[in-house]
Amino acid sequence: MKIIILKAFIIYFFIFTIQSTSSLEENYLSQEYKQNIQPLTATLKQQRTSKVIVNKLKTRHYKKYKFDDSLSSDLLNSYLNNIDPAKRYFSEIDISKFEKFRFVLDDQIKKGDLQSAYEIFNVYRIISINYLNDLINNLEQYINDLDFTIDEEIIIDSDKLSWQKNQQALSERNRRILKNTVLNLKLEDQSDDKIIETLTRRFKNQLTRIKQLNSDDVFQLFMNSLSELYDPHTNYFSPRNSENFNINMRLSLEGIGALLKQDGEYVQVERIINAGPADKQGELKPTDKIVSVSQNDIDFVEVVGWRLDEVVDLIRGKKGTTVTLGVISNSEANSNKVKKIKITRNTVKLEEQSAKKEILDIKYKNKTHKIGVISIPTFYMDFEAYSKGNKDYKSTTRDVKNLIHDLTKENVEAIIVDLRGNGGGSLPEVIQLTGLFVESGPVVQIRTSGGSIMPQNNYPNKNYYDKPLTVLIDRLSASASEIFAGAIQDYGRGLIIGGKSFGKGTVQQFAELDHGSLKITE
Repeated sequence: MKIIILKAFIIYFFIFTIQSTSSLEENYLSQEYKQNIQPLTATLKQQRTSKVIVNKLKTRHYKKYKFDDSLSSDLLNSYLNNIDPAKRYFSEIDISKFEKFRFVLDDQIKKGDLQSAYEIFNVYRIISINYLNDLINNLEQYINDLDFTIDEEIIIDSDKLSWQKNQQALSERNRRILKNTVLNLKLEDQSDDKIIETLTRRFKNQLTRIKQLNSDDVFQLFMNSLSELYDPHTNYFSPRNSENFNINMRLSLEGIGALLKQDGEYVQVERIINAGPADKQGELKPTDKIVSVSQNDIDFVEVVGWRLDEVVDLIRGKKGTTVTLGVISNSEANSNKVKKIKITRNTVKLEEQSAKKEILDIKYKNKTHKIGVISIPTFYMDFEAYSKGNKDYKSTTRDVKNLIHDLTKENVEAIIVDLRGNGGGSLPEVIQLTGLFVESGPVVQIRTSGGSIMPQNNYPNKNYYDKPLTVLIDRLSASASEIFAGAIQDYGRGLIIGGKSFGKGTVQQFAELDHGSLKITE
């Protein structure tokens, strides 16, 4: 995947659009829950970003699609399917009420008008919240009414499903879904009381997640409903997801070094990253529940019931700054005691995703052979550090070069490059990596939308590793992994062993936007 960082230094005021609840949304808003559901609306920054995304798709994407009624119709279908993929909430009657948007979405999005997209989502949100509230409140009765003496069928594959005709048909489908869920739990030998407890917790978690959805979630869903019409590898990333993508590429972040997960209404510590700030500080432990966060050790923000990504945002911060966590620990005698843990943030290296080496001793015909193995989980590169001229920037090629040097000193007779499960990454990295094993020549050819073909060459490297080489791949080896394996095979440089790879043959560029970023196939 080729990535180019494009930065636009544009500053917008933090102005949010005010949109009134539409009549369509009002029709779905029951009096019982009206005061608890605030409609989500698009911000001015999202509206402006949508126009930029449309322009980039029209001018830069490999495929040239017209923004017309046909695309608008496909966009509505894509969006509805992404909102309700299992077809559990919308009926044909609901869908018919969205038909007024079918041939106007293309015109609206070009102008940055997102009101229709948010109106549709707000209806979904109201329906799903009301449905889950009813299910939680009446779960025991619904389960008691299930009849397991009769044979019934249910279609699980959403691709084979159509929208249910009306609310009655939708309710019947959801009853069968519940029956199937309960039956699976019975087959796990759960008692009736345990089943009610399990499903109540599950449905409450679903309800919490739906209530916590925000404007960025809707914007990302709608933009990706558009981008996936072009190809599956063109994606919009919200600001949070864009930052997470960059973290995965540079394999480092500034924070405390703790892997967190959602556990009901709590955010819980799943794992402490080795040699990170939390590990060195020593007090924070796996299974600890974070209940509050303070930036100054005085003003604590209660985070029980918050989304995981919102808590992560509070905990992450610049190197050298401090954060204090209020945690409840299972190791404490008093399970309700809140312990305050102060940690100084630092750079955290995500070494588990870095290239690694090991040496295998293989016995064959009364002789032991030393074989080096280099595992590469992904093709990473710290583009920001590289663009700043940092000589110690993190990259796959630099790490593998050092690993080859170490293995050579250990007198290995051959090297295995393990690319199983490697879904790709940076195109420049795979080109440079190939140069560690092939002296020079084209690594891959790229064809643009205009039809021109551009060979991508690795620079001559007389010090390349020239001993026996094997590359391991599997069905999850994709993109950059396939480029490397293909080049090694085409040059007759080594053996390719494993199953068929994924088959991704497209190149993306990464463009930073004023609000998030866009990965686009060029």
